[in-house]
Amino acid sequence: MNKILAGALFAAVMVSTACSSNANKLAKQAKEANPAPCPNIIVLSDAARLIEFDGEQRLDDVAYSGEIIDVTMSCRYFGDRPIEMSIDVDFAFGKGPKGADGQKIFKYFVAVTRKDIEVIAKKEFLVPVDFKEDRIVVTLTEEIDKIVIPRKAEETSGLNFEIIVGFALTSKQVIYNRSGKSLKFPNMQ
Repeated sequence: MNKILAGALFAAVMVSTACSSNANKLAKQAKEANPAPCPNIIVLSDAARLIEFDGEQRLDDVAYSGEIIDVTMSCRYFGDRPIEMSIDVDFAFGKGPKGADGQKIFKYFVAVTRKDIEVIAKKEFLVPVDFKEDRIVVTLTEEIDKIVIPRKAEETSGLNFEIIVGFALTSKQVIYNRSGKSLKFPNMQ
């Protein structure tokens, strides 16, 4: 009976210590809270989709397509430290009737800008997509673990910056996207 009581007391002390540790951790996080919100994240509308044709601009001549479905992020900064961010980009890729290869590499970019002013940094990323076993649609998430944005002063908030995401397109693809043309794809599973 004493062993059971001693075990119960030990467990109660451990829970109490864990709660105290969590309380200290939460207090530290509150003390080091972000001075303001994270930077805005924008999917550039002219570069949110990609359609690669092999021939005319019609459904029967689509080789490959891509679309940025969603972008999520998290950020952390406090004091005079830089903003540290991570983002996840959700994509859908398609292989059309003229798509000859089972593998295709797509290219997208992530840019950090000062809000409405200038690009601070821009990097392009390659996404290899494997259309296995006659799959014509592939969805995947690309993770960018660390984006670091230096701040001039402690008072500089994340709202002074924007993160812009889009496909790296040819000028012909940009013109097509800006034209407002749309291809209606059948419901593909």
